[in-house]
Amino acid sequence: MTRKALLKDATDIYRLINHYAKEGLLLPRSLNSIYENIRDFWVFEREGQVLGCAGLHVVWEDLAEIKSLAVREDCRGQGIGPSLVEACLREAKELGVKKVFVLTYACGFFSKLGFEEVEKTQLPHKVWRECINCVKFPSCDETAMWMDLERAFVGQSLGV
Repeated sequence: MTRKALLKDATDIYRLINHYAKEGLLLPRSLNSIYENIRDFWVFEREGQVLGCAGLHVVWEDLAEIKSLAVREDCRGQGIGPSLVEACLREAKELGVKKVFVLTYACGFFSKLGFEEVEKTQLPHKVWRECINCVKFPSCDETAMWMDLERAFVGQSLGV
């Protein structure tokens, strides 16, 4: 089941994110950062175990980012990632966000969910405040993608 994260989930979220951060696929997050931003996170839980997580971070009045999408390796391919993305998109829509973006290596995954590639220069400078601390800055090799929620939700499902 996909649900909003609780404080008790912080350690599991930390482990998931940093597992993929060690592989260079996600930015590492401190446990403190996860606690401070716990309200951004969604988790997928089955039988009391957190199997995946994703965060929705509002950047500006009409823009949000899906961050830290991670699914336990032994649970990939079970629809957990799409379920987490859909939860983030629904929350963004409820908040009145018009566009949701991701910075990702998983272009195929996000493309299947309706995201489109976009030039990084189309994202506001405010987006890059976290990038300054990244080991890959200024040579970021992630792809920027976004979804226009006004178009994506007009009488149609997300396709997830």
